[in-house]
Amino acid sequence: MADQAVDTGSVRVSGTGRPPAVEAAPTDSQFLGRTRELKELRADIDRAGLNTLAGRKAPHARVLLIAGRPGFGRTALAEELVRQVTDGYPDGVLRARLTEPGGTRVPTERTARELLGVLGLPTAPGADEDDLSEALREALADRRVLLLLDDAADAEQVDALLPDTPESLVVAVSEGPLTGISDVRPCTLGQLDTKSAVKLLERFTGSVRITVDPRSAEALAEVCAAQPAALRLAGGWLAARPTAAVSDLAKQLRAEDDDSPPLTRVFRFAYDALPSTPARILRLLALAPAGLVDPQTASALAGCSVNAALGALDDFVALGFLRAVDSPLPQYEVPGCLQPLLLSVVEARERPADLQLARARMLERTVRLLQSCRAITETDSPLAREKLLGMPKALRFPSPRAAEEWLRIRRPALLASARLAVADGELDTLARRLMSQLVRAMVAHFGTQAAAPDLYGIHRLVLDVAERRNLPREQAAALLNLGDLDARTGRTTAALARYRAALDAGRAANDPYATGRAMESVGGAHQELEDYERAADWYGRALAQRLARDEREDAARLYGRIAAAHTYAGRYGEALRNWRSALTGHRRLGDVGGQARALSEMARVQEYAGRPEEALRTCQEAVEWARQADDVRLQAALQLRLADTLERLGDPAAARLHRGAAERLLGDEPPEPEITTEHDANAYEIRSASTKD
Repeated sequence: MADQAVDTGSVRVSGTGRPPAVEAAPTDSQFLGRTRELKELRADIDRAGLNTLAGRKAPHARVLLIAGRPGFGRTALAEELVRQVTDGYPDGVLRARLTEPGGTRVPTERTARELLGVLGLPTAPGADEDDLSEALREALADRRVLLLLDDAADAEQVDALLPDTPESLVVAVSEGPLTGISDVRPCTLGQLDTKSAVKLLERFTGSVRITVDPRSAEALAEVCAAQPAALRLAGGWLAARPTAAVSDLAKQLRAEDDDSPPLTRVFRFAYDALPSTPARILRLLALAPAGLVDPQTASALAGCSVNAALGALDDFVALGFLRAVDSPLPQYEVPGCLQPLLLSVVEARERPADLQLARARMLERTVRLLQSCRAITETDSPLAREKLLGMPKALRFPSPRAAEEWLRIRRPALLASARLAVADGELDTLARRLMSQLVRAMVAHFGTQAAAPDLYGIHRLVLDVAERRNLPREQAAALLNLGDLDARTGRTTAALARYRAALDAGRAANDPYATGRAMESVGGAHQELEDYERAADWYGRALAQRLARDEREDAARLYGRIAAAHTYAGRYGEALRNWRSALTGHRRLGDVGGQARALSEMARVQEYAGRPEEALRTCQEAVEWARQADDVRLQAALQLRLADTLERLGDPAAARLHRGAAERLLGDEPPEPEITTEHDANAYEIRSASTKD
């Protein structure tokens, strides 16, 4: 059978052990032949390794290599081996493809992150390859897993993902040897045996045509070099022509007067037999991101209806050109061995301008689907509902759950679309729109924290486009977003560098929003680094800009941030002065809750300064304002602070009364800390224009 990799550029887990092994292994198989190879591979699993024979502990999991050219069933053999031995690995099966259909290596960073995600383990946005590889090894240290690494480009890719535990097993699929990895057990794959090759043809043609002319079937298998991918195309051609004789096809293929490989010859013959419209749809699938196709993608590429595209895709599966992906939604994959053949055809038969137009149509369709995916979550917005109803029915989702499922399933292809659009360099406007909508859809359905690793990669792509196109406003936005994600994951020094670069870009764009937020973020980074003097200075610069623009709400907030920096530095007088300014600002704005919080912080500083009587009076005033603001949690927190202050003043009876009041407010539930941070709020924005100018 032909290579059967699923979820290109992504990973899956299956098995029946502890979570997250959520997908049971298949119980039956349509696999043909390779009996000898399977027997040797299974024997290699139990065979003692070189380290064992030398009395040393194996440094990593056993590695079995299935080597051969694409189209000879490498992945199918690997999947069959996995199916047969999966019961011996109770923690499940992890799968990853290490090369994209176009031949591009998948970065180890991306593969390790995906594997950790499948294991249910969080990863820090922006973490580098070494950190993620180490995290993966630690995650697999106490697991007995089977790791299938498909289409590995070289030993370096495999070595970075090897579990350290000898109890696990790695099955690697590659075109060549994995030189440099110790004790690799290779299995080199050639053509199928004649009996299995004929059986594969019979699955397409039915038994009658094979039974009445077995010699012709064997001859056809010989012409196809018993290569599974070529046999599937030949079988598909015969299946579409019930009256054609097997011998006729064998003769026609022999008549092809060239020295091209058998797969190329059979592909060209099968492709040339297609009507013009399906042929054009098929060759344009070479442009599908990551080789993953759904009806919407095919429809956009070819400029046909979604139903027509769906019918064509199903026909291509029957003809052996595509594989259907096991998915809740219709999804298909271009086999890796056919990808270069399709690409050569589309480049030969389509003008560059037409290819660019097809790419633009695909990106535009993706943008509109992402808009619909996000809009359906905004059920409380009349404007969003109106916009959603104005979209064609084919682009609308029936429910938020359906939209989320589509986004989750298409995520590898969507991220690949963004990478390809940026790499193209000619469709930057569409690329920017695509990335903007992808970020918003991911945040709407998955949340900022869950989507953060993907957001980091998207913001880096945005930065690439902004720098290439000299767009300082978008460059500033991307740098701010990346800085926020760096800061949230503890890379404060890196975040500080991003914020300073964002400040320069914001000034170049004359964007007050970007410069103001950058200055404030620089202050926040210095505060995190415990450089409180610089933090207060940068907050002061941001405050001066807010005051000059009469942005009173932001000014009140910045007074509070300056006060906090002075508090950390032990300059309580300066801290109280700035909290009073913040209190005045909130009062002028009519912000009752803001007044309560400012008074609460003033009480805290007075307590630090050794003035408990003043702190008591300020805290009591804060309680009154919190009551007016109907902020139950703040009231409870202030009651607890009053209790602590009263205890220090030697009044335990009054302290007990205030603790009782806090318990009644919260029903014996302790106050929860505020979990929304500035970085959470800002880490998903992609701005193309200032919201204030």
